[in-house]
Amino acid sequence: MESLADVLKRAHLARGPTVDEQPKPLMCPQCGGAGYLRYDVTPDDPRFGELIVCDCTRSELEKRRIERLVDRSKIGGLRRLTFDSFILKYRGSAPPPRTPDAAHRTAHVYAEDPKGWLVLWGGFGTGKTHLAAAIANHRLSLGEPAVFIVVPDLLDHLRSTFSPNTDVTYDELFETVRNTPVLILDDLGTQTSSAWAQEKLYQILNHRYNMELATVITTNVSPDDIEPRLRSRIGDTQGLSTLVEIRDKDKRLGVTHAPAPASRRPAARLREDNRI
Repeated sequence: MESLADVLKRAHLARGPTVDEQPKPLMCPQCGGAGYLRYDVTPDDPRFGELIVCDCTRSELEKRRIERLVDRSKIGGLRRLTFDSFILKYRGSAPPPRTPDAAHRTAHVYAEDPKGWLVLWGGFGTGKTHLAAAIANHRLSLGEPAVFIVVPDLLDHLRSTFSPNTDVTYDELFETVRNTPVLILDDLGTQTSSAWAQEKLYQILNHRYNMELATVITTNVSPDDIEPRLRSRIGDTQGLSTLVEIRDKDKRLGVTHAPAPASRRPAARLREDNRI
């Protein structure tokens, strides 16, 4: 027969620990759970009183930073689009070829070191948006900022800032898009052709052109048919832009480039590496 002590012990084990009995989280031996440390120096040292992040919270802060970058990137449901998934979707389930096609290769090289402008153009369903999103996702995976936004949506967001109920000002949104280190504009040419829309797009592109900020543009409109002022920036004959045509007929991809002067060596190197 079980003793009363054995019965109570078995019942205690079965019900699990109570709140008071839950194991307490291990305290960081360096900061004691504060998350920050102070330099152990004398008051006359310039570092006296300065706080530094403890190693125990550094990884958590980095995780939150990445989450904020993703949220600001507007990438949303396109986080799943990568260079690897592009190969599977547009080249079948066979193993990737030893030398990926020109558009995939050019976009991948650009994602590693964004310089100049990359313009992806071609028909619907050829993978332009996929490659553009893959560039954004690659930069975000490296902890680097990138903003991905569909052009008509961008214009709608700018208009919405004039509402009294908006939680973001026009200047905040406009400056973010103008100055983000890497900007991906998807579906240029599908926006309304109002004078206001054309002016806003020109202001954004002209600023990024003058500052030589990394910019990716997708469009199903031939560069020759784009509004002249925008075309003057997208089809830069000075060598800032790399134009990649994704042909709809047979899904074969080609790259065309403008000649680059010596002052634009980064863009010139990208073209040399991806010549077909």
